[in-house]
Amino acid sequence: MTIDSIPRTLGAGGPVVSRLCLGTSSWSQARFGAGPIDALEFVLDAAQGGVDASASALSPAINFIDTSNEYGVGASEAFIGDALRRRGGLPAGMVLQSKLDRDPDTGSFAFDRMWRSLLESTAKLGIDRLPMMYLHDPERISWDEAFAADGPVRALVEMKERGLVERIGISGGPAPMLQRYVETGLFDAVITHNRYTLVDRSAEQLLDVSVDRGVSVVNAAPLGGGALAKWPAVATTYAYRPVAPEFAAAIAHMGEACERAGVTLSAAALQFSTRDSRVVSTVVGGNSVQQVTEAIAADAVEIPEQLWAELESLVPSVRLWQEPPGSTWP
Repeated sequence: MTIDSIPRTLGAGGPVVSRLCLGTSSWSQARFGAGPIDALEFVLDAAQGGVDASASALSPAINFIDTSNEYGVGASEAFIGDALRRRGGLPAGMVLQSKLDRDPDTGSFAFDRMWRSLLESTAKLGIDRLPMMYLHDPERISWDEAFAADGPVRALVEMKERGLVERIGISGGPAPMLQRYVETGLFDAVITHNRYTLVDRSAEQLLDVSVDRGVSVVNAAPLGGGALAKWPAVATTYAYRPVAPEFAAAIAHMGEACERAGVTLSAAALQFSTRDSRVVSTVVGGNSVQQVTEAIAADAVEIPEQLWAELESLVPSVRLWQEPPGSTWP
């Protein structure tokens, strides 16, 4: 079975999603002008056949969009909602997922706040029923708070039981925390970010456990917050935090290996995620049409098999990963 023949469904029996998912976490008209809106329209047009894929390298289309109540201080969902209203609703075959977010002022994840978050999202998006909804960044509260009778998990499960969302997931940072949530058996999907990349495999066990339990894995930030996209510039941060010299050196050595093989480090970093059969879809930022088309093109680059072996030999020491093997949460 080839990688592309593996079913990519979001949750057991869920909708089929594309290898790439349009990420909207940084969408802001103040920062990018009309770029995010143009990128969104491009993806929607391509999915509906409005872009001639035969005339470019734009196939396959992206049919999957990731957003959140808090992205862009609400701008992300507002942009998407405006575009969908102009089209009369979510186009057939498009899959949209969002996230329940804490109160922006108090940080509360309380039951009532989660319901307000859902209503805020559906109002902005103009959609009564979402295909997928995640609890977002629960590392900010304790396990007991998350599972309390007046906590966010109960609210999310109730939303699914009442048919307001089709499927539910967990999205956050620490891989051991996400694994603990997955092991409850309550969730259909999990989003991990910055923990399954060429240089940090913190989520390796999370991926295995999720697949074993039938939980779909969506992998975000495959470029580590840009660290794997800027070579030959020296990496100073990874996942938006300062990196050790040894970690930066590993990235540089990988960049050199990719250059010798005639491919870019960013393409290899992206395909490290998309070629893994455990990953249903990989989230890529799309702040402009150019960014979207570059991601699609990078995912189509032919990468020599021997390069993967060389890159594997250059992975930084596990002690430099965000959560080395054996890490627990909290």
